[in-house]
Amino acid sequence: MDRFLYLAMSGAKENLYAQAINNHNLANATTHGFRESLADAYTTPVRGPVYDSRDYVQVRDEAIDFTHGALQSTGRDLDVAIEGEGFIAVQAPDGGEAYTRAGNLHIDVNGMLLNDRGLPVLGDGGPITIPPNESLLIGTDGTITVRPSGSNPNALAAVDRIRLVNPDTKTLKRGEDGLIRAENGQAPAADANVRVVTGMLETSNVNTVAALTRMIELSRSYETQIKMMETANDLEEKHNRLLGAS
Repeated sequence: MDRFLYLAMSGAKENLYAQAINNHNLANATTHGFRESLADAYTTPVRGPVYDSRDYVQVRDEAIDFTHGALQSTGRDLDVAIEGEGFIAVQAPDGGEAYTRAGNLHIDVNGMLLNDRGLPVLGDGGPITIPPNESLLIGTDGTITVRPSGSNPNALAAVDRIRLVNPDTKTLKRGEDGLIRAENGQAPAADANVRVVTGMLETSNVNTVAALTRMIELSRSYETQIKMMETANDLEEKHNRLLGAS
């Protein structure tokens, strides 16, 4: 009976964790460039010194679904979306390098090119700074070209190039801050084959219908685990009564 109760208890606990992951996905269904989190549960035996005793449920390390989102037209010069594979490199709050598919960029009062979270976008030589300009154009390879303020219409200057990378997604992980990083801490080299398109943004890859269905399934599964725990408790009480009567 103890094994029955233990399995149901651990199942209910991991159902709550899976529900939290699913709710987080739903909360980011409209976040540009967001990548859905996945939870995979399985049973594993509790290892003993002589033999395996009871089983319990465990959720594997949270995985990321790198399926592409749809491209959404905005017509804004500082909005960029990656075509195909690849990521935009940004500077994380800890000073390290992180990666994103969200390309809704803006320029602050100091001329720094930032993403929607206020993180500096990285170029060939570090964070990108944009000088005062009359116009700005981001090329398909990430090169940023401007016409400086007060200059002739033909006076174009290349400021920097957005650092675009295409690491193996199996080597990437998401931190508690929601940013994607290389698991080994080593920044991948820039990839000249990564292409961006301006005036577009990539939507989240979360399927809201599937996520809502998953929410219902997890709720029902949690209720089932609770009923199993109640059943285990009832059986234990009956067992104790029978032993007392004997």
